[in-house]
Amino acid sequence: MPSRPKPPTQTPQVGKPDDGQGSVVAERKAAKTKPPRMFQVVMLNDDFTPMEFVVMVLQEYFRLDREAATQVMLKIHHEGRAVCGVFTKDVAATKVELVLAAARRSGHPLQCIMEAA
Repeated sequence: MPSRPKPPTQTPQVGKPDDGQGSVVAERKAAKTKPPRMFQVVMLNDDFTPMEFVVMVLQEYFRLDREAATQVMLKIHHEGRAVCGVFTKDVAATKVELVLAAARRSGHPLQCIMEAA
């Protein structure tokens, strides 16, 4: 049997620019993540929940000092509502549930909601 001729081997040529044929260049795009959507926790006024209880809730669940908690409580009292803090969706929902549970345990009708910021 006659032997087949071997195809010529290609050797890389040093110093010669690549003509780009046969090459695939994948462009890498930087992944851009959006910051999480924020929600504000809003406490609503009622005529039955004691002011001291509201101050205590603001201190315990929103980590406000007594002065800041008192100012927020007064805003709730005078304006009917006040923002207690702005958080990601999961954190805001948890804070609302904690406040509502504390109010129920204490027998108060205090209402707390979350709204898109």
